[in-house]
Amino acid sequence: MTVVAGIGYVLIALGPSLSLFVSVISKKPFLILTVLSSTLLWLISLIVMSGLWRAFLPLSSSSWWPYSLLIITSVGFQEGLRLFFWRIYRKLEDILDAFADRMSKPRLFLTDKMQIALAGGLGHGVAHAVFFCLSLLTPAFGPATFYIERCSKMPFFLVSALIALSFVTIHTFSMVIAFNGYSEGNKVDQVFVPVVHLVAGLVTLVNFAHEGCLVGIPLLYLMALLILLHCSKMAWRRLTENRGRLESSQ
Repeated sequence: MTVVAGIGYVLIALGPSLSLFVSVISKKPFLILTVLSSTLLWLISLIVMSGLWRAFLPLSSSSWWPYSLLIITSVGFQEGLRLFFWRIYRKLEDILDAFADRMSKPRLFLTDKMQIALAGGLGHGVAHAVFFCLSLLTPAFGPATFYIERCSKMPFFLVSALIALSFVTIHTFSMVIAFNGYSEGNKVDQVFVPVVHLVAGLVTLVNFAHEGCLVGIPLLYLMALLILLHCSKMAWRRLTENRGRLESSQ
């Protein structure tokens, strides 16, 4: 039965990502490469941060502030890397557009650019899930489940899977918002993404409180919902404006 439970935990954490990959990403080889390269990049960044913080371990289990400092530095590093990733993407976009001009083909459409950003965000989210969740789920396939005193109402593996799913959602659609903010010079979107990322990271500290998972997990999903709503609103606005420009030019 625990094998079934283990598979269930993995599907909770990565099931929606798998569906998104199959329905959108897998249809274009370039998007597959974007997901793979993004996943590798973010895994390397997480490994680098864990190596830097290794010198300060073990952290005190009775105080939350060392963990908040760890989260703040990690989020800052990842947001700087996001900007670096976007600049690489812009250079690649220019190369693809130049190639399209030489081949007398249309340039990248707005939907193509959004899908590339989505693929990059999916890679970020999958890297987070692999690093923080899947590495913890191996015992879930064993002969029993596991509870911790601070969250006695839910299995530890279920908590890990739910947290991973929330961050996969946040990271995937944050990339779309961030890329749009960088492209348009929209300061609101540029600030919105790191703020939500930081708040979501700090919300996980609620789990240090007794039964804090019952509060922390709903808060994380509230942040994920906020990201989804903002991303859908932004995408609808951009697509509507682009459709209007195309109609006026005809």
